[in-house]
Amino acid sequence: MWFDQSPNECRVEWGRRGAMEAAERGDIVIIVDVLSFSSTVISALGNGAIIYPFPPNLDGKEYAEKIGAEYLLGRAEAVRLGKPSLSPVSFNEQYNKKKYVLSSLNGAFCTWVAAKVPALLIGSLLNAAAVASAVNHFRKQTRANITIVPCGEQWNDVKNNEDTLRPAIEDYLGAGAILNYLEGKKSSEAEICLGTFQHARPKLKELIWECGSGRELRGRGFADDVIHCSRLNAYQTVPILKNDHFINF
Repeated sequence: MWFDQSPNECRVEWGRRGAMEAAERGDIVIIVDVLSFSSTVISALGNGAIIYPFPPNLDGKEYAEKIGAEYLLGRAEAVRLGKPSLSPVSFNEQYNKKKYVLSSLNGAFCTWVAAKVPALLIGSLLNAAAVASAVNHFRKQTRANITIVPCGEQWNDVKNNEDTLRPAIEDYLGAGAILNYLEGKKSSEAEICLGTFQHARPKLKELIWECGSGRELRGRGFADDVIHCSRLNAYQTVPILKNDHFINF
């Protein structure tokens, strides 16, 4: 294998392929999808909801019926019906102890790919310090290496022989924020990611507000999501995957 970030303890791998590579190595995995899967899971658990991640290429509605949960709708439809969705600000205390199935092209898919690892946690800007602290704890127990997976986005209308992954700066900054608090030797890829966050930190909110994904959400009427997801260390909530759903570490 020519592409290899070993013997470093902290690594950065992009998207579904990166999640799969980390799972095959048996690494501790942190899934980072700032706008919005990771931030939604963190916000939902912070309000007591129970989230089951599910890939979008399978029948999430059937799965929700099977486990007695509600399938989360798209943002626009959920707004019309007054229900929670992939929008992190749609969750509040009224959803405490309620079960939801959450699908997404990026974060949920990467979670599904990497589910069978020593520990799979959800990270974003919202909980960067808290999730890093939890992972530092796990690493001392397991001696496993750590891979952070910035999920990125997917290009629309992909033609033959084109890549589908669209790297997203908000996920890269989220990964860098977590690396800022992680212990262990970092790969060159992780060092560059960390340096990017440290350089961007003074104007983090402005950069995410104006980035492509932020502008896309704002254009669809979800500016509040962009503001919410840009907050650094606003939550102590650390989602970890247990028995197909997330619990707070």
